Amino acid sequence: MVREQVLSWLAENVKASRIEHILRVEQMAKELALQHQLEPQKSAQAALMHDLAKYFPAHKLLQMASIEGLEIDEIMNSNPHLLHADVSAIVARDTFGIEDKEILQAIANHTLGRPDMGPVCCIVFLADSLEPGRGNNPELSALRQMSRKNIDGAVWQVCDYSLKSLVNSPGMIHPRIIATRNRFLQQWKSQQSIAHINP
Repeated sequence: MVREQVLSWLAENVKASRIEHILRVEQMAKELALQHQLEPQKSAQAALMHDLAKYFPAHKLLQMASIEGLEIDEIMNSNPHLLHADVSAIVARDTFGIEDKEILQAIANHTLGRPDMGPVCCIVFLADSLEPGRGNNPELSALRQMSRKNIDGAVWQVCDYSLKSLVNSPGMIHPRIIATRNRFLQQWKSQQSIAHINP
């Protein structure tokens, strides 16, 4: 029922090409959740709503984030588009009555990640970056493979992949993606050392 409402809202507020992306993210989130023995419904629902505020104008993103009391740092202030994830979570809650914290956090953290992301957050973060429409090169293929094997390793490597393209662009890089990368690299390394001790 909510899915139909969201799709109808998206049809009025989001470009058709973006809806195609959203549906691919929803599908991949479902598949990854099943692959990692997680309940697929939450991941799919968060994925369907992850870009609700994608086309909100800068002033609306800043206004909604400010009313919500979200931290708006210097980088977000100069690039309000970074707030579309947080604001999408506000729209999911206020327009569609979503109260599940895991779903709301997965929507809010799909762009920059967050060091303490839980499994649903990680899956939506990965699906958004790795859905088939993002392209098909050897690096993306390897990342998709890793996402099916190890969530922590995949989050770390997707952050690296994003950082490489950000470093080559003239935009500022938000420190949260670096903090996310470092935490998940650390978690992955500790998993590897445990696996090495207990083969």
